[in-house]
Amino acid sequence: MGLGKRIGYSLRCFLSILLYGQIPGSIALELGATPAAGGPVTPSDKPRPQEAEARPPSYDRAVQMLALLQREGRLIDFFAEDVTPYPDAQLGAAVRSVHQSCRQALEHYVKLEPIISSEEDRPVTVQAGFDPAAIKVIGNVTGKPPLRGLLRHRGWRATQVNLPSLPEGEGRTVVAPAEVEIP
Repeated sequence: MGLGKRIGYSLRCFLSILLYGQIPGSIALELGATPAAGGPVTPSDKPRPQEAEARPPSYDRAVQMLALLQREGRLIDFFAEDVTPYPDAQLGAAVRSVHQSCRQALEHYVKLEPIISSEEDRPVTVQAGFDPAAIKVIGNVTGKPPLRGLLRHRGWRATQVNLPSLPEGEGRTVVAPAEVEIP
């Protein structure tokens, strides 16, 4: 899986976990999770279905994380920019700066650990009873676990989230304020 695809996939999962407390349903289906198999792993304090239907979904924390990545690393500006006209050398320098700043912000607000701590492209065994939300088995999958294969991506699990308190009012939807300089 290429770096760009990994970043997009990871960002989608991360924001969905912040917003809904679980990985997106479409990704859960890709991973083979079904309601009969227990579906995605969710926090124990997730509201019951009746409670979840009674109130609209809140995007506050997802917007807050985007705002933090924008403030620290200008991530939204980078994604919104059309980079096709820039030469690779110039783009590489910009990516290095955005990467470093966003990485520092992520390390400050979210503690991550690999789901499988082995090195990528090394042999691993997927045991029976594995969590399909945490481990995606790909390729020529036949038979039942334990399954032997090569680790293509270690995966990530959030172990701690330390976001600052949210602002009051309409500011909760602001990812980055407009800036107006008065001469």
